[in-house]
Amino acid sequence: MDFAFSEEQDMLRAAAKDWLADRYPADRVAALADGDGRDPGVWRELTELGWLDPELDLLELAVLAEEAGYALLPAPWFSSVALAAPVLGGPPAVPPTLAWIDDAAGSLREAAGTVAVRCDHAVDGCRLTGVKRAVPDAAYAEAAVVVAQDHDRVALYRVELAAHPETVHPLTVVDGTRRIGELRLDGTPAERLDVDPGPALAAVRRRALALLACEAAGVAQRALDLAVEHARSRTQFDRPIGSYQGVSHRLADAYTALALARSLAYRAAWCVATDDPAAEEAVSSAAVAAARASVGGCESAIQALGGIGFTWDHPLHRYYKRAQWIAAFDGSPSRHRADLAALILG
Repeated sequence: MDFAFSEEQDMLRAAAKDWLADRYPADRVAALADGDGRDPGVWRELTELGWLDPELDLLELAVLAEEAGYALLPAPWFSSVALAAPVLGGPPAVPPTLAWIDDAAGSLREAAGTVAVRCDHAVDGCRLTGVKRAVPDAAYAEAAVVVAQDHDRVALYRVELAAHPETVHPLTVVDGTRRIGELRLDGTPAERLDVDPGPALAAVRRRALALLACEAAGVAQRALDLAVEHARSRTQFDRPIGSYQGVSHRLADAYTALALARSLAYRAAWCVATDDPAAEEAVSSAAVAAARASVGGCESAIQALGGIGFTWDHPLHRYYKRAQWIAAFDGSPSRHRADLAALILG
């Protein structure tokens, strides 16, 4: 059995790496993160580059996700291809997002059973009322798939945010490269989607966790690269600091955690792509390893860099923030460990 990437996947990775390095050097990412976060032309470029092509399977999207994490891609790509596109039935023409968190649901699993946002049926169609919280890329999305309660059951609705900008309220965030917002719906018109919300949200959860695990591998790799470069060039007592065990052992541990996380991330992507029976266990394992590798890897890199690693001038803190965002997605690492234990122990 061949576990290597195909030639086409290697070419996709190389093209993505080159484009990201050219478009998003560290200083540009910092400028976008510290500003309003908007990069107006990026959606068009992502479309032209094929990042939104329906022909891409989940393994190819996983390759792109890892490179996106390495470069801290500040664009609504994840919210589109991982969260909204599976529900909408394919890559959208405009950037969409998914809104599921509210006062009655804090996770995708809970949202499949009950939510606080409700749908009221009017003469002119469906109208949604309530507040959706922590909506990824809410300020940049032009459409949103909203999970809402329709009498005694949950349903999915499409809301045209571009036509109702008053519903979108950006929030102050720690990670300026991946922003969230609230949708404050007050009789907002919506179109009901012909999708069974239970299986659809379960599939979105598996897909999102697999892609975020790959993104976390990219984040951890960049943090490790920054730390290794510093350990090789920074000297103390006429020796590179990487020659001291206090530094080298810490970075070796970060490398080991990254290797495990990357392997589990791509296994999860393969399991989800092939609808393997082990997909739930695979994504939970990948989520746990991804949090440890990315958050722990960034913390090790900060320690290795010393004083410069704690400053806002160095890009490392942005990777640490992205790692924290990934680790907290749809539950804490302890929640994913509990899911994993339940799956293994029955």
